[in-house]
Amino acid sequence: MEMELLKNLPAVHEIIPKLTAKLPKLTPSEIKEATRLGIFWARKCVMEGGELPSIDSVVAKCIHLGKTQTKPTMEQVINATGIVLHTAIGRASLPPAAVEAVTRVAMGYSVLQWNRETGKRGNRDDHIENLITELTGAEAATLANNNAGATLLVLSAMAAGKEVIVSRGQLVEIGGAFRIPDVMKQSGCIMVEVGCTNRTHLRDYENAITEKTAAILRVHPSNYLIKGFTSEVPLEDLVKLGRERGIPVIDDLGAGSLVPLSRFGIPSEPTIIHSIEAGADVVTCSGDKLIGGPQAGVILGKKQYLGKIKKHPLARALRVGKLTIAAIEASLRVFLEDDEFIAANHPVYHSFSRKPEELKERAQVVVNSIHLPSECIVSVEEMNSYVGSGSLPDYAIPSAGLSLDCPDAQLLLKKLRLSSPAVAARIDDGKIKFDLRAVTEKQDIELASLINLRLNELWG
Repeated sequence: MEMELLKNLPAVHEIIPKLTAKLPKLTPSEIKEATRLGIFWARKCVMEGGELPSIDSVVAKCIHLGKTQTKPTMEQVINATGIVLHTAIGRASLPPAAVEAVTRVAMGYSVLQWNRETGKRGNRDDHIENLITELTGAEAATLANNNAGATLLVLSAMAAGKEVIVSRGQLVEIGGAFRIPDVMKQSGCIMVEVGCTNRTHLRDYENAITEKTAAILRVHPSNYLIKGFTSEVPLEDLVKLGRERGIPVIDDLGAGSLVPLSRFGIPSEPTIIHSIEAGADVVTCSGDKLIGGPQAGVILGKKQYLGKIKKHPLARALRVGKLTIAAIEASLRVFLEDDEFIAANHPVYHSFSRKPEELKERAQVVVNSIHLPSECIVSVEEMNSYVGSGSLPDYAIPSAGLSLDCPDAQLLLKKLRLSSPAVAARIDDGKIKFDLRAVTEKQDIELASLINLRLNELWG
């Protein structure tokens, strides 16, 4: 009986035209694979003692499999975690101008490294260097693939085989087990630790200087704080010491802000401009944190050191491509404008500037759009948001959102994570908390729709 049924399995050539019409975005090979899997499913139904599915059922199965198999793995996420710069879900959301710039450059060729005046090979730094120097007051600038790469490149170019002095309190480890001592070792420089974990004095640096000293490195502690009986040497004092001894000072800012965050209602992080004005010879920071652009490492400072850094062999190995340059150029241009423009046109600073009262009003609208099963309760609630990505780790930003109590919070949150777009939220006291600070106004309706869908699936 099974053999008779299997003889009636639809042929590949019967299904492919139907799939091609229904799935126009799939390639021929993807269509064939979906067809093969659909026929295999029909065969399995028969082999397990069932009826032979109709050809319409097989086609429907093939369509489902085709959509599933070819779905991009880089799914969009509605960020309801309350963490604005969330490392796991991509850190900063790009300004609309940066998205447009990436799209424009990605669609064809670009003047990446082509001098239109001469028709000869140009320099890719030309697209961002003048902009960075205008915003910061630095003499020169370049980019690396991220801030870890920027630090590695700077140390390799300036201090390979020589000593670099750094405070013990700044030998940090950040996400992914990235450690400053490991990067220093990889660069070929010799790390000289000074001071104690909680207190380092200027005399510690003075006593560590030898004829082998190539640089003094200051590292922003990023994702941790030491409180109590502590002290660190101000950058200005390190610069003065460096000038007296003829030793350059490198300032690794980590997040690196172009504007004081206090202008957007939260405490300020060290700014790039302050480091340059304080006299740091080279400054490094991330492009995708408080600058809010794509993943990149920004290197800026004095020409005499930047020239050497740009010529180092690692500069080519760690350089960025046309999409990153287009995105960071557009992101940087936002900071040429006033605070009101920045808050309106940069997603990161738009999130920072939202008032809790405004977020409560939005949360109430979302709550009113949710159709609750009898087992569930949802309410508007005050919450705490965070900057994220190592910035202001102990500062909670007053925020607001939704608190959802349901029979199985873990299961519902998993269902939401697997939605399209995915929803990232957190569980606190057994309830799911949807913080709206990093959720855009346009996403409110979509968030409510996804919550409704998953609630109905589980308890409808």
